[in-house]
Parts: sequence; structure tokens; C-alpha cells
Amino acid sequence: MSAATTTRSRTPDRVCAEAVEFARHAAVEAVGVAAVGEHLGLDVEGDRVVTHYFATTEKAYRGWRWAVTVTRAARAKQVTLDETVLLPGQDALIAPEWVPWSERLRPGDLGPGDLLPTEADDLRLEPGYSGEDEPAPNSALAEDRLSGIAGEDVAIEPSGAAVAFAPDNERAQIASVADELGMGRARVLSRLGLNIAADRWEKEFGAHSPMAQAAPAACVSCGFMVPLGGSLSQAFGVCSNEFSPADGRIISLAYGCGAHSEAAVMPAPTAPAEPVLDEFSLEPLPLHPDRSGGSVEESTPAEELGHS
Repeated sequence: MSAATTTRSRTPDRVCAEAVEFARHAAVEAVGVAAVGEHLGLDVEGDRVVTHYFATTEKAYRGWRWAVTVTRAARAKQVTLDETVLLPGQDALIAPEWVPWSERLRPGDLGPGDLLPTEADDLRLEPGYSGEDEPAPNSALAEDRLSGIAGEDVAIEPSGAAVAFAPDNERAQIASVADELGMGRARVLSRLGLNIAADRWEKEFGAHSPMAQAAPAACVSCGFMVPLGGSLSQAFGVCSNEFSPADGRIISLAYGCGAHSEAAVMPAPTAPAEPVLDEFSLEPLPLHPDRSGGSVEESTPAEELGHS
């Protein structure tokens, strides 16, 4: 028996544990002598059931091992072969656990022409008001629901009681208001869907992002912020500054960046100071000066040239 023998809590059957060569011969017969390496150990699978492990020499299966299970009947002296399989070891390279496509999908994976089906019970959505459940005014179903008396907007319940029924003009008004509120769709965002979207937007363009931490002011006071409609308008808007890293993206009102409209307003140009020298006045000078005038009189004797 190999020195690398490993056992479980139960004591292995002596005959099965010593049948190393028998297990090796079974592995060689199954895969060939070149693919079977040294004996790695054994595991106790049950009473008189032992699995012997042999290293595999296949380069494509590094870390895998051949598992040969042998057993022995009660009071029998010979072991018999149960199975021979290739199993991964602790260092084996194996494929990751299979994950359904709906869980593998990540933002940005959807390309042109791809279709992403939405489950009928998607918790992010809830039924909206599309008017599809209302029968047409001229349909047989509507006639059955109405009392049949002209001019009366009542409906007959299965119990025979007459109840008020919304006339066609009121249903049209309800549909118009639903369209105005964005409810004229088969399904709309549920409260859970709103919260999931808000948490996702807050991570990238929220108050705790590095850009917002260094910003001079928040987007709530920025002139480039376009507010959203509905309940999300209390916390989010859309950036319209082409120089901002969040241009065209949904941003938190607590987000901010250096492109804030009031962060660094360019000062108005200052008026030039009054000139110190009068450069705009003209002083007439004669082209031919009067030689009769001067500071030296003709009666004064001429001085020698040079320094005085």
C-alpha cells in the first residue's frame, strides 16, 4: 500500500486497500499504460468498498486523477472491479459552475438586433392602465354589461343588482389622464423597480463618487441640470453640459463636478484706466524754426567750444 494513503473516518477493508495493483491494472486496461501515473491514495466508500486514486499523465488533465473503485463480497477473498472514472483533484482545472443566461447577462451586453425577454412576473414591473381590459363601446360584451336601457349608465351584476357604470366619455377621460401621467402602458415600474434603478444611478453619479466629493457645488443648483418628471424628480435629473463627464446621463441632485454653471463664472472685462499722459492732444511745431529768437544774444561774445 502506498505511503500517500488517505482514508476517511472508517477503517478500510484490508483486502480492498491492498488491491493497488489490481486497481492499476483496471485503469491501464481502460485508458492505456501511458495515461496512468503513480498511486495517490484511497478513500473508503463503504463496507468493503474502496476507491484507489492514480495520477494521470495527460497534459490536458493536469490535477485530475483516475479513480478505480473495488469491492469485495462478504467472506470473499478476491476483490472485484466496480468502476473506473476520471475525477478532478484539488488543483484540477475545471469549468465554472453553469449559470443561466438571465443571471450571466450584464449591463452593456445587449447589442443591435438582440432581444431581451422580460418575465411575466418580473418584480420590477407592475400592471399599468392601458385600457385594454375595457370592452369597446359597441362590443357584445359591453352590451351584456349595460342594463340595455338607453340613456342609463348602469350595469347588471350576476346577482341581478344594478350598479353605476362609467359612461364612454368618462372612460375616455380616464385614459387621457393615464396617458398624460405615463400610465398608458401594459406595465409600469413598480416601487421595487424604482428603488433598484435609483440605487444603480446613485453609485456612478451620486454624492459619494470621487467627482462629487471634489466638486465646488451640487447639481441641484446647476443651470445645466434638467429635472425629471414623476417621483424621481425629487432625487435625480439629467445633465446637459457637454463638458461634464455626466453629459446626457441621469445624475443625483447631490452629484457635482467642476463644470457647475455657477462654480467659476468668468468675470466681466474691466474698463481701461484713464491715461496718465495726454496722448490725444496735438502740439503744433513749426517745420522751419525762427532763428532770430533764442537764448543767446548777438552782443554776447562767442564761447569756445568744449567743456566749460
